Amino acid sequence: MLPVAELHIHIEGTLEPELLVKLAARNGTWMPVLDVEELRAQYTFDSLQSFLDLHYGNLRVLKIEQDFYDLASTYMTRAAAAGVRRAEIFFDPQTHLANGVPLEEVFGGLTAALTEGAKEHGISADLILCFLRDLGPEAADAVLRASLPFRDSFIGVGLDSTELGHPPALFAGVYQMAAAEGLRLVAHAGEEGGPDYVRGALDQLHVERVDHGVRSMEDPELVARLRDEQVALTVCPLSNVALRVVPALSEHMLPGMLDAGLLATVNSDDPAYFGGYVDDNMAAVQREFGFGDEQLARLARNSFDACFAPEADKQRWQAEVDSWLAARAARAAAGIQAS
Repeated sequence: MLPVAELHIHIEGTLEPELLVKLAARNGTWMPVLDVEELRAQYTFDSLQSFLDLHYGNLRVLKIEQDFYDLASTYMTRAAAAGVRRAEIFFDPQTHLANGVPLEEVFGGLTAALTEGAKEHGISADLILCFLRDLGPEAADAVLRASLPFRDSFIGVGLDSTELGHPPALFAGVYQMAAAEGLRLVAHAGEEGGPDYVRGALDQLHVERVDHGVRSMEDPELVARLRDEQVALTVCPLSNVALRVVPALSEHMLPGMLDAGLLATVNSDDPAYFGGYVDDNMAAVQREFGFGDEQLARLARNSFDACFAPEADKQRWQAEVDSWLAARAARAAAGIQAS
């Protein structure tokens, strides 16, 4: 299995229908649908907002520390099967606070699961606290301040939810506060919003990494900047198809991004809803674009280059990619079908 880092994964978006049903039963949470197949049948969307409406409703089943532990533990097990060595995991505390869940429950369950996952699966994982941009900058400021007592439990901040109408500049102040706390800075931009949202994330928020960023390809000047500065882009191909960012995978920008020399990575976003985990996304782009082993290895190397892990770990994982590529080449030379 090709080793990778997953840098764009919302832990709430890993809530599979089976776990949702289990948690609803455990907590006595009423849900309009509690049949697994009926739930899956709902996962067809025509926009980001149509997904968010369903997604946020489903999160009512997360109530206690054990729920958050089960959610993250399930993801870590699946990530190990996908070859993930490093995971930088988004979470949305504002959603849970609105549902009456104390931050202690959220942080307690997630951090315990990541600690256990490191021991059991050897996955290095950290949390990135995301602000819901549609709730505005004051709410973002409030949740960051409320989370600072748990500062040791997360490494960065991000910006997600509805992009249009909520440009990056609105959040410059809270990002400045986060930077002063030594937090890493990322933000969703260039998914719904155009290239100006990406430029705003770079210039107003001073992000180190852009989440999605696919619409950057509409602006040659921005593409040149992203290439020259080697700003990482956490691309989510199956998500982009599911949410109609692109009409079909065949029309996705990823090959063009790589051809342009961008530091693009492949990730899963909200895999319970969008058709698969990071290995499924890699397999999909391999099939669709005919990517060979060298191109897949490049995507894996990009993911480790873009992650926030210590340099020694990054070098170790890069060496694993080199070993994977060498083994594939040796098998091909021997006429053995690689797997």
